[in-house]
Amino acid sequence: LLVWKYSNNPVKEWKHLCIYVLEIFKKQTIRVFSITLDAYVDQNVSIIDFLKTNVKSVDNCHLYHLEEKNDVDEHAAYVLENIQITFELLLCLHIKSNDFILKIPKELMELTMIKSQWVGYDKLLEIDFKSVILKENEISDEQWNLFFKKWISMETHLDLEHLELDYRDIEEFRALVLHDIPHEVVDRGVKRILKTYCDVKIEVSGGIDIRRIDGKTATFFFVSWAFQTVNFAMSIH
Repeated sequence: LLVWKYSNNPVKEWKHLCIYVLEIFKKQTIRVFSITLDAYVDQNVSIIDFLKTNVKSVDNCHLYHLEEKNDVDEHAAYVLENIQITFELLLCLHIKSNDFILKIPKELMELTMIKSQWVGYDKLLEIDFKSVILKENEISDEQWNLFFKKWISMETHLDLEHLELDYRDIEEFRALVLHDIPHEVVDRGVKRILKTYCDVKIEVSGGIDIRRIDGKTATFFFVSWAFQTVNFAMSIH
């Protein structure tokens, strides 16, 4: 059963509903906060100030962007500066600022960027979270080669457990990224349980392994999600 309620001031009524729900369930945290930053541009600051006043923290924060021509960097930064996010940040934004990466909270567990073209190699080294998903990234094969070498030597991303990128041919990945990195192609008959996004565990057949100097193993494989999406992933175990 769906009930639709039309309003001349949906943001105001949303605030009233939030207050009501928080009081009824005696909550000080929100599990998921999702906002499209160029939908109610004039109301963004008011919405964030409202949450800052009435909510202690947000577990998962999802920021969206409808039109690329609209610059939402300032309001996105305002969200990150004024709301405590404790677990996951999802960004589906066309970021224009070079220093936006500095606004991302360091205490996050998971970071997902649907539009990550603005994340170059230097910014990649600053994104050290338990889970990182970079869609549409433009980091070169040579730079990924350097990144994995740094990971192997424990110079970067010591907390990383899961990395996910757009689909790519695994043999091409071996030739262009792992060409001078020791690695092992695991037989497809070997099945292992590996951790992915949100700690979801799946059975993986085969894969490619690289090893860190402390003995940790990173396995490259393919992971399938909704809508027949297949991504290239790395799980550390």
